[in-house]
Amino acid sequence: MSFSQFLIFISEQWLLVFALLLSLNLLLFTESRKAGPALSPQQAINVTNKNGGIFLDVRDAKDFKGAHISKAVNIPTANLQGRMGELEAYKEKPVIVVCRMGTSASAAVKQLRAAGFSQAQRMAGGMMTWDEQRLPVTKK
Repeated sequence: MSFSQFLIFISEQWLLVFALLLSLNLLLFTESRKAGPALSPQQAINVTNKNGGIFLDVRDAKDFKGAHISKAVNIPTANLQGRMGELEAYKEKPVIVVCRMGTSASAAVKQLRAAGFSQAQRMAGGMMTWDEQRLPVTKK
């Protein structure tokens, strides 16, 4: 399919394209609201420093070893349910969930909140935003 054919399709099926885009926006909006508001990297740093919280990195071990926030705990999303006991000391403290782009952290926040971690929040933009702001990382 060439670009011109794509433009013709959009012009002829504009209502379907509009409905698709609207649906995607509503889905993203509702998913982000379920996990609560996201914190900017600076807000996340302030919250963890002020209230003795932690950063929970839910990326896989390979990505975590490549670069991560200093003192972050790495528990991939797939393993979170079985390893939640490791976070028990932070049940009443901020747990800032970090992923690669800030979107998949929502599922982890929902799991944590369901388990009683009332101050679990996600960091907006994930490690991509952290890196863009040139904030310090640890590489191991």
